Amino acid sequence: MTFAATVLTLYPDMFPGPLGLSLAGRALERGDWTCQTVQIRDFAQDKHRTVDDTPAGGGAGMVLKADVMARALDSVADARPILAMTPRGKPITQERIRAIAQGPGVTLICGRFEGFDERLFEARPAIEEVSLADIVLSGGETAAIAILDACIRLLPGVMGAPSSGDDESFESGLLEYPQYTRPYEWEGRTIPEVLRSGDHARIEAWRKHMAEDTTRLRRPDLWERHGGDPGLSASGARRENKD
Repeated sequence: MTFAATVLTLYPDMFPGPLGLSLAGRALERGDWTCQTVQIRDFAQDKHRTVDDTPAGGGAGMVLKADVMARALDSVADARPILAMTPRGKPITQERIRAIAQGPGVTLICGRFEGFDERLFEARPAIEEVSLADIVLSGGETAAIAILDACIRLLPGVMGAPSSGDDESFESGLLEYPQYTRPYEWEGRTIPEVLRSGDHARIEAWRKHMAEDTTRLRRPDLWERHGGDPGLSASGARRENKD
């Protein structure tokens, strides 16, 4: 099954962009996925092809018009998930990415200016408002590319071995353990002995411990969701309260 991606954007030339290179690019050439763009401006009905207007109630910037956006979306509406790129959206997760990658594809709506007229979401409740992080971008295209990249790499055959992504950050609810490669010594720093031991059980235990400790220290929110006590290290030792 081919994964079909449709992007509603004011800048269709931004696609496939970096997704035309490397693993994603080869998968595109093979037909593992397709990328269709829809120029939002084509659905404006005035002679100036206007897609935005001033905010109701006043304020800076411009707002994407609900009527134009709805016509653009309705031109491609089907059973695929519809994601709107907006900082007001729910941060997308690896779990949601994996679910999308297992389906027929996705439609992505790229915001610009001050965002969308809220009535678009009221009238088209199937739209999921999503964000990448607590940041504001110039437009939704960059976020759309990132989400597509995350989906495409999970398609069968794109990464090679089916298990290639199993141990990566967020797949198990934890951050990934530290990685090393040759040379053995670099600037006085050596690869941990356990990784050179050949003892796969020890290596697996070390990696699990390091993933847990890294998550606890760097992302306590993930550690708590994983079921960890924020006051404990991954080894079970109670941390000192230095406050």
